[in-house]
Amino acid sequence: MRRLLNAALAAVLLAPLAAAVAPATRVPVVVELFTSEGCSDCPPADALLAGLDRTQPVPGALVIPLEEHVDYWDHQGWRDPFSSHAITERQEKYAGQLRIASPYTPQMVVDGRTDLVGSASSEARAAIEAAARAPHVEVTLALANSAAAGEPLHATIRAGALPGEINEQTDAWLAVTEDGLSSKVAAGENAGRSLEHAAVVRSLATVGHVARGETLAAAADVRIAPIWKRENLRVVVFLSGAASGRIYGAATARLKP
Repeated sequence: MRRLLNAALAAVLLAPLAAAVAPATRVPVVVELFTSEGCSDCPPADALLAGLDRTQPVPGALVIPLEEHVDYWDHQGWRDPFSSHAITERQEKYAGQLRIASPYTPQMVVDGRTDLVGSASSEARAAIEAAARAPHVEVTLALANSAAAGEPLHATIRAGALPGEINEQTDAWLAVTEDGLSSKVAAGENAGRSLEHAAVVRSLATVGHVARGETLAAAADVRIAPIWKRENLRVVVFLSGAASGRIYGAATARLKP
């Protein structure tokens, strides 16, 4: 495990879409992995996250993965091409909300509720099972393609009111993730290794806020960066407690070709 040494900041852009609602038979559970190509402990955690996504092993739960690359390893010989100051800042905020001494890699956060070592398979499954039993609200995500090349895509997000026992404002977040990414690491702790990644967060931003007892109807125009491969992109939307960080609902969709 690698403990966080320094905090950071950054920015992220929005991106693509299609049209989807999380299946009613499974409760969407957002599984975030804070990782880095500069960390030798991280590749097993990256593989675990990809496996959870691919196999969906927890009955009643729809695992929605977010592989989030921090930047505080970038000064140790290898700059992670997927790292972001904004992701580091997000992880730091979780440290306070989850009351842990310090962020680290690989760190997995399940539905904003549970923190665990990112390569701990059995603990991850238990946390996903527990999260699926917690109160959630249905979230829908509709994505419309623009007719003009290079124009932004349009996302429409809706969510019902949160259960009465949830007493906090929530923020609506929109992420774009990309599968099928890889690197040949030339320096640092993973020097000489070829690393593969799935569900790498390419952009992450808030698109709305919801007061207690209110429903959500939000829209966002998002762009796809030229280097992103459209066939490997997914969009994720989730509602997160502004104070607690807990995730109360989510949906995901792949982009149309």
